[in-house]
Amino acid sequence: MPIDVRDAQAVYKDAGENIIFQTLLLKRDDQAAELAAIQDLAENMQSVINSMVIRYPEGRLSISFGLSAAAWTYLFPNAPRPKELETFTTIEGPKYVAPATGGDLFFHVRAQTAAITYEVMDQLGSFIQAATTVLDETHGFRYFEGRAIIGFVDGTENPATVEGADYALIGEEDPEFINGSYAFAQKYIHNMDAWKALKTEDQEKAIGRRKFSDKELPDDEKLKNAHNVVSQDNENGVEHKIVRMNVPYSDQGVTGTYFIGYAREWAITKRMLTSMLTNSDRLLDFSTPITGEVFFVPSKTVLAKIADDEL
Repeated sequence: MPIDVRDAQAVYKDAGENIIFQTLLLKRDDQAAELAAIQDLAENMQSVINSMVIRYPEGRLSISFGLSAAAWTYLFPNAPRPKELETFTTIEGPKYVAPATGGDLFFHVRAQTAAITYEVMDQLGSFIQAATTVLDETHGFRYFEGRAIIGFVDGTENPATVEGADYALIGEEDPEFINGSYAFAQKYIHNMDAWKALKTEDQEKAIGRRKFSDKELPDDEKLKNAHNVVSQDNENGVEHKIVRMNVPYSDQGVTGTYFIGYAREWAITKRMLTSMLTNSDRLLDFSTPITGEVFFVPSKTVLAKIADDEL
């Protein structure tokens, strides 16, 4: 059975103009009632999406919804599990730590206007509100020219849209969960004053690219721990890619980036993160990770099975 993008949720490079990330916890008071709420959500999510697309076709609405390993075990204790779905554990490097902060459910909603993202989250939330509490909600925005908040173009090394399916979607290696994806969500706080105090040339050496043109620097001009060096995964001599987005946010003087990475294999993203921490990515001198969890984003087929209590 080949990968079919029509069966997949929105796990491609499409940051949108306005973005909401929401991580929730199941209350774990009444498993049957909470399972019923998730089934209700799964049954109605596509209708909510279709309605909004019909009403606001120019809105460019995209949604992905995922469940963590803890949620999967709690909700579907007798069902098979996606092969690489696990609970994220804290990664410690010599200087910095990427903390594991948990979470059961995850939404990534993006559209052209904040009104659409609000309305969608309000409607989707109505199905699960009684069964959940919000662990984190972050509202992001598209920065100038699609750049990250630190001023560099985001996602230069992302696979092209057509190729993205091969990197973002689970394939025949896990046929029960084909067309699903592994999403890693991680929120950062930036020391923007310290970053802005760097000369442009030093920022470029830290990232490994030119700030204005986005051209990659020659290897001898990059720092050994430049971000685009240590964030790669070259397992067995082959560069492996994921679909990644860095979404800026700012709230009451706290400015940062919400990172979301979609991958066919969680192991690839995990190796990238481990490399960043182990090699003390220069960007981590200015960016502190404060959350982290991995989620399985089901295909539409699996969502239908959830809705019909067939897992």
